Amino acid sequence: MPSIKTNHTEIGGGKLLLSAAGIRRVWGLRTVLDISRLEIYAQDRIGLIGENGAGKSTLLKILAGEEEPDGGSVRRLCGTAFIHQSGSTEGDGSAAMRAMFRTERDREGLSGGEETRRRVAMALSQQVPLLFADEPTTDLDREGARMLRKELKSFPGALVLVSHDRALLEENCRIIWHLQDGTISVFPGTYSAWREEQKRRREFQAFEYDQYRAEKKRLEGAMQQKREWASSVRKAPKRMGNSEARLHTREYTNAVLKQSKGAKTLQDRIDRLEVKERPREDPPIRMALGRRSPIRAHTALAVRVSFLAAGGKELIRDSAFVLPSGTRTALIGPNGAGKTTLLRAIAGKTAPDVVFRGEAAFNPAARWVLFDQSHERALDPEKTVLENVLSDPSVPEADARTVLARLNLRGDAVFKKTGVLSGGERAKTALARVLLSDANLIILDEPTNHLDVFTLEALEDLLKDYGGTLLFVSHDEALLRACATRVIRLEKGRLVTWEGTMDGMHAEERRDREKERADMDTAILEMRLAALAARLTAPMKGDRPEELEEQYFALAEQLKEARRSKDQS
Repeated sequence: MPSIKTNHTEIGGGKLLLSAAGIRRVWGLRTVLDISRLEIYAQDRIGLIGENGAGKSTLLKILAGEEEPDGGSVRRLCGTAFIHQSGSTEGDGSAAMRAMFRTERDREGLSGGEETRRRVAMALSQQVPLLFADEPTTDLDREGARMLRKELKSFPGALVLVSHDRALLEENCRIIWHLQDGTISVFPGTYSAWREEQKRRREFQAFEYDQYRAEKKRLEGAMQQKREWASSVRKAPKRMGNSEARLHTREYTNAVLKQSKGAKTLQDRIDRLEVKERPREDPPIRMALGRRSPIRAHTALAVRVSFLAAGGKELIRDSAFVLPSGTRTALIGPNGAGKTTLLRAIAGKTAPDVVFRGEAAFNPAARWVLFDQSHERALDPEKTVLENVLSDPSVPEADARTVLARLNLRGDAVFKKTGVLSGGERAKTALARVLLSDANLIILDEPTNHLDVFTLEALEDLLKDYGGTLLFVSHDEALLRACATRVIRLEKGRLVTWEGTMDGMHAEERRDREKERADMDTAILEMRLAALAARLTAPMKGDRPEELEEQYFALAEQLKEARRSKDQS
């Protein structure tokens, strides 16, 4: 079993908090974990990455003592806490953490983001030396994710983090553990540095492969040439004399032997060549996802919400939006604002405690499909991945396998029954099914949940190239920036449309904040100037008029400059 060789003098250091030896986990005939040794020291900031189903969550649970390995042992030398990626939590955490993450009391009907806030607040309240975090941004809104990044960055203990949020990994991790084929390789650096190193290795592997192929082709050509030369050497003519024939035969034999020996030497060199494997490349997407039957009209969907409430809580009143055909629209808003409830209301899938008064008018040419957070219900657990994805008989199998490969479901994995897959693998299957359907309008609710970071990057590429109309909810900032061509914000019960990208919206928000600060600064200067003017008109005891005048004119100049700057902005 391979061990992890980590130089903590270079990348960590400090007191040993945890050591594990001989960790094994077997699922059926598959060895999921086969790790000889690993250690975690104080101040280690570790990002654990790997594809869905690699065993990341299982490894965290074994290290935290929540599961027992099939072999090996774990020594925990300090207290630990765990932020799980799903489920409810007992207790409320400290008052400070509850206030910071604005946690709701434990009750029925909490949104996914509200449940995550409770799990985060409870774990961080324990103030332990070692924190395990398994996808802690699941369902968190922008504000919740921002607070989590801030708290993890200032967390004084060691951290082992599993996350598809690239910004979270980049900000908080200085060591990368890559879990693949049951073993872990350690990289001393950030996630972006690890990605660059992987890119460099792939490029070098491609160079070595090209060199190997070129040299093999050259040697095979030279060998073939020698064989052809050997076969072209003429034998002695029938009318040649005996002595001449003997001489010619000897020359012929020597020539054939020489060429044959040269050919054998070349074959030996070919056999001794170090075989270089071709680097894995993602297959290109040649099919036009979402473009088979485009919506020709300007508007794909128009939504009017007179009233929307869930569990007795009013969410939206008197608001509306439209989806122009061919656009990719992000629906954003804080946790509990009603994004998921709205999407389900649009799709006609409201829960019993939901009240919806309004209208969702789909264009007659729109063929729409909803990918929601209960997407697993659309999959048949007794069918294989490929069978589930090929629900539309018009989709060629080659296209289905290409999209699945881009989502990191390759080879024999497509023949697994869906019922035995991990949550992330089922999410990939459901996403492939949606992307390959004949729909020209896709509604996605948190498609990145349960995806590994590699699949998230692949999904980002697929959605950027999607040719139909897209409405999606996501809290992954990088995905929003890369894919959204317009934004709808759900704020304080209203739907506000921004006709532009997330970066453009953020820039406008910064300008608004700067304008507010400028207005405040100008108002303060005006008040100070008015107060000085009053003192000049009626000086108080001890005032020196010449000093007041000097302050007045200086302040007036500041106000003039502030107004000029505000007008220019």
